[in-house]
Amino acid sequence: MIIDMAETGASRAYQWLASTVTPRPVAWVSTLSHSGEGNLAPFSFFQVITGDPPTVMISPLHRGDGGLKDTVLNIQATGEFVISLVPFSLVDAMNECSASYPHGVSEFERAGVAPAASTRVKPPRVAASPVSLECTAVQCQPYPADRPSCHVILGRVLAMHIDDAVLGADGRVDPVRLDLVSRMGGDWYGRTASDANFTLGRPQGWDQPRR
Repeated sequence: MIIDMAETGASRAYQWLASTVTPRPVAWVSTLSHSGEGNLAPFSFFQVITGDPPTVMISPLHRGDGGLKDTVLNIQATGEFVISLVPFSLVDAMNECSASYPHGVSEFERAGVAPAASTRVKPPRVAASPVSLECTAVQCQPYPADRPSCHVILGRVLAMHIDDAVLGADGRVDPVRLDLVSRMGGDWYGRTASDANFTLGRPQGWDQPRR
């Protein structure tokens, strides 16, 4: 099967991409409005960009009517956000935060999510998340320029919170202990705590030029 994206509607294109480019980590993004109202929303269009400087990307889609989501509006207003990663134990609360609440309603309160103070930015983090990234926005750009369907937001990571409980004996993060959920197509999710996980070392001399 070959899908010509030029002849595929936006909804179907999204479905094909979202169900095949998997698994995708979930960024549970907390922000504050200019007046201090809190917002907490999940996004699976999320990835690490570089480690120098430490930078991540989220890409919130616009609302069905073309309006901007509170996450984008708040980041535009304050330049700050926190990404909390989602363990399996919090998947229901995360899912509840994906509902479209009126502007000014706190998803922290509606979903029963306990906040914790951040250290470098004003938005709170999710207290029970094993990993949180405090970020300052370095880019918040609509895409595509002629008819935007989303905003591409780059955030510089100022500080990370990592629960010691997810570290293995070697001091590194253990994906099983981390037990994060990942987004797949439709209603499907995955978990990093899986018997299907495996390790694979780099080939010998992988960082050397080859002839």
